[in-house]
Amino acid sequence: MHISKFALCFKRNIFCFLAALIFCANAFCNSADSTRTKLYHVNYPVVSVIIAGGMGSDFFAIGRIKGKAAMTNEELLFLNTDAQKNLINPIDRWALKQKASDRDQYKKISDDGQVVIYLLPGFLMLNKNISKDWLDLLLMYVEGHTITFTFYNYSFLGPTFQNRYRPMTYYSEFSDAARESGNNRNSFYSGHVASCTYSTFFMAKVYCDYHPNMGAAKYLWYTAASIPPILMGYFRIKALDHFPSDDAVGFALGAVIGIVVPELHKHQHNKNLSLGMFTSPDAMGLSIRWKLPDQHLLTSSK
Repeated sequence: MHISKFALCFKRNIFCFLAALIFCANAFCNSADSTRTKLYHVNYPVVSVIIAGGMGSDFFAIGRIKGKAAMTNEELLFLNTDAQKNLINPIDRWALKQKASDRDQYKKISDDGQVVIYLLPGFLMLNKNISKDWLDLLLMYVEGHTITFTFYNYSFLGPTFQNRYRPMTYYSEFSDAARESGNNRNSFYSGHVASCTYSTFFMAKVYCDYHPNMGAAKYLWYTAASIPPILMGYFRIKALDHFPSDDAVGFALGAVIGIVVPELHKHQHNKNLSLGMFTSPDAMGLSIRWKLPDQHLLTSSK
């Protein structure tokens, strides 16, 4: 069991380190200018603790999420009834009208495509101005992925608290053994889509921050950043692993994290704003503190 959990944790996090190879391979071709003012501020100890803590907690979360109780025969029989299918909203019902035999094909496409999307931000290093900050950007990128994983593992929206059946459980074409897996209770929300959206929106956000005079053209970057995760969501539906609403929530969360993480580091130059990490016996997470300016600073001079 521990070996299986370690393998799953390693598989999820190794993509971050593969991205690191692209960052480093391109970045060492450019010399850094120590006198240049950096766009982002990265507190190395704090970010390192966030990454280590998040990846460590990921190991324990995977066992709990993947090890949910198997579905009973009564549940499977109930899922095959028209009454149960009619409870699903019309948009999500589209996931129940797929070709069951295509599941393995699209599952492989989504798993392989996830690796490609994870590596896309590495191409930021082809820009000489951006590549000079390669270490800060690498740590920020891995930090954001860790936050995305942690939010999936421990937030109320994730499968720790939600037990939505995957679409494949509604298909009688699959064997009862395949449909009974406890992992089939983890439809909401799509972790694949959340992680992929984070990757592409992080890339768009960083590029736009380094080119502040883009104007309306920045919206083209965010539009382009939406395409890979939308395709990922489509593949996950075709693989019968998620409903459209699962993908939509994953997309929204990934986009927010992809924009907020660089923005927080950008504004850490402001001493009134600080980002940290908190732990307690029951939970762990991020803390954001915003110190209001002194009252006399707010008073205009006459």
